[in-house]
Amino acid sequence: MKVASAQVKSALIFAALQAKQSSIIVEKLPTRNHTEIMLHQFGAHIRTVDNKVIIVDPGEKLVGQEVTVPGDMSSAAFFLVAATIVPHSKVTLKGVNLNPTRTGIIDILQQMGAKLLIEEQFSTGEPSGDITVENSALRPIHLTAEDIPAVIDELPLVALLAACSDGQSTIRGAQELRVKETDRIKTVVAELRKLGVQVKELPDGMVIDGRPSWDIQDPQLDSYGDHRLGMMDAIAALKADQPLQLAHEDAVAVSYPGFFADLATLLGGAHHDNGLN
Repeated sequence: MKVASAQVKSALIFAALQAKQSSIIVEKLPTRNHTEIMLHQFGAHIRTVDNKVIIVDPGEKLVGQEVTVPGDMSSAAFFLVAATIVPHSKVTLKGVNLNPTRTGIIDILQQMGAKLLIEEQFSTGEPSGDITVENSALRPIHLTAEDIPAVIDELPLVALLAACSDGQSTIRGAQELRVKETDRIKTVVAELRKLGVQVKELPDGMVIDGRPSWDIQDPQLDSYGDHRLGMMDAIAALKADQPLQLAHEDAVAVSYPGFFADLATLLGGAHHDNGLN
């Protein structure tokens, strides 16, 4: 595989199950292995060697299973980041997927100095557990191409964390962001600049000068039709010292239809003057 993509890998695995002989899929970098874990539960014969070579032996009969699907880390990440950057916050997320291929955002939060407590639960399938996070002062971070696959969907949030840290952060090797729902390098840079954050756009990432407080330049934020960008904007608005507006907010429903309701529930227990209209 020339590109690190769990979706493409999964498509190849499903095709390989129908082949007449074994297939070998070699990844450029390790990607999420949810498909392998679930198919193994159903009885498929799939092996992973050296973390990047997947061998699929066809012919095994798959048998129906009862599957517990843990909470999605990519959705939970927005609340983890919100609790980290909003003063006096403390949030516990229950039953979140702790698959090592999905916890890149946890690793980054820990590297940046966030206060996190993880309580794992026993599982025969995907690992899961409860995560408690609270408001923390953050250090800058420097990501390279090897760090990117584990946080590819959360990179807008990593950029937001960097914007809240004390110092300059860099994200490199993330050119895949340019072919997501939007060109997420260009759109994240544009949105952070509206918030008054100093950001330099690079071909494969960005350089972000973090600061504890922002000077809002443009209160009109835009999701550009990208669900993750819309949610990043909503979380960023919690730090603003004035109300902000979000255009094309309906894009959020693509992956998280209840996002704004859940965010309102979290904010309901707190006195909060800022926000997003």
